[in-house]
Amino acid sequence: MIFYSKKINKINGIKSFFFSRKNGKSKGIYKSLNCGLGSNDKKKIVIKNINIVAKKTNSKFGNLILLKQHHSNKIINFDNFLIKKRYKADGIITSIPKFSLGILTADCVPILVADKENKIIAAIHSGWKGANSGIIENLIKKFKEKKSKISNLIVAIGPCIAKKNYEVQKDFINKIKLRNQNYKKYFTNKNMRIYFNLRLFVHDKFLKLGISKINIEHINKDTYGDYKNFFSYRRSLHNNELDYGRCISVICRY
Repeated sequence: MIFYSKKINKINGIKSFFFSRKNGKSKGIYKSLNCGLGSNDKKKIVIKNINIVAKKTNSKFGNLILLKQHHSNKIINFDNFLIKKRYKADGIITSIPKFSLGILTADCVPILVADKENKIIAAIHSGWKGANSGIIENLIKKFKEKKSKISNLIVAIGPCIAKKNYEVQKDFINKIKLRNQNYKKYFTNKNMRIYFNLRLFVHDKFLKLGISKINIEHINKDTYGDYKNFFSYRRSLHNNELDYGRCISVICRY
């Protein structure tokens, strides 16, 4: 199963894909479309899964660019890097045609962005750490450097962990509070437990940076709760599993 951004897919020459965990080759806890090269799954199987994704997106395997993600705020400008390797970053942007950008997630937010006029595309992996340390601000800065107008940017915020499944401790609140004046709106107290709304946190970042609400689309799926369709880091911890798979989200410029 694949989920799509209708807004991005209306742009001529650009397509978005939020892949579920289905229709791959992996077994066991990685069943079945695990695209996590950093997981403990068999590498040759993961590569087969990434090949499946490349074919589904009409991309060449070598032109599907993935990153070594590490919960940072770093964005790679792929226009300046034509050596085919995995860069250590959590976001990537390009204006080069015939390339596809991929992001791996398992509860964090995959975000795909397109400039509908200049045909610039970007993909970022945003957990709370990346969002709180400025990855979204850095992304918009990169678009501005490429002369994009904010009004031309279309944002697709993909499947991630829902607030009802994202329980946090009190000290977590302080981490958000330090950088966000209106931090209280992202937390809910229920039955002596605290829950964090990652999706809203990310959404508001884009609004604050000038992205129109009508240019933001949500693929509102809960990765923790929907076992059949998504991998989940937190669910794997709660189930005492030794590792977890990663779903892939891809944006292509043809």
